[in-house]
Amino acid sequence: MSKLEMLSPENSAIALIDYQPAMFQGVQSHDRLVTINNVQILAKAAKLFKIPTVLSTVARDSFSGPFIPEVTSLFPNHDIIDRTSMNSWLDANFRKAVAATGRKKFVLAGLWTEACVLFPTLDMLKEGYEVYIPADACGDLSLEAHNRAMERAIQAGAVPTTSSQYAYELQQDWARSETYEGMMDIQRAHSPYGIQIRFSKWALGEHASEGSTKVA
Repeated sequence: MSKLEMLSPENSAIALIDYQPAMFQGVQSHDRLVTINNVQILAKAAKLFKIPTVLSTVARDSFSGPFIPEVTSLFPNHDIIDRTSMNSWLDANFRKAVAATGRKKFVLAGLWTEACVLFPTLDMLKEGYEVYIPADACGDLSLEAHNRAMERAIQAGAVPTTSSQYAYELQQDWARSETYEGMMDIQRAHSPYGIQIRFSKWALGEHASEGSTKVA
């Protein structure tokens, strides 16, 4: 494995951690609506490209509430791993789910960055995983806390990325017609790029497309 090898549907998996009401309440580093949109980009891209996906909550029934339905509705048959630990990697069921994907490249996003993202990142790096963190889909108690956590993760060897970069990295070529419309739907719903898509469809008609030919 190499960090120069791009993420693909064949070599990567994703874990989304603690997108729950009580955790969102503490987010002050980012606009919470933007964070919700960005985690939906991740989740919808993962579903579109059939990426192995791990979902986990902390203290779901006693404190933090359920994982947001915007994500869980995409994966109705998934078991959501509930934990007591801030560090997901301390939970045997989480470790088992990660191992079951068979992937060593792992995209990891969650709330909050300084604990629920950073802690499993450090442990997974020690276990030989490559960890990619879409920073704009994470959030923390303050911008300072988020930034310092990202810096520590990067210093340890994690790769920073963004939610849309993740989706684009999976698509690679607009001529990949089997996922083109799905990608356009994600962009229309959750990205400022959706404005350009709507304009192009208006100006050029429904035939407007960035991918004019199919990939051989």
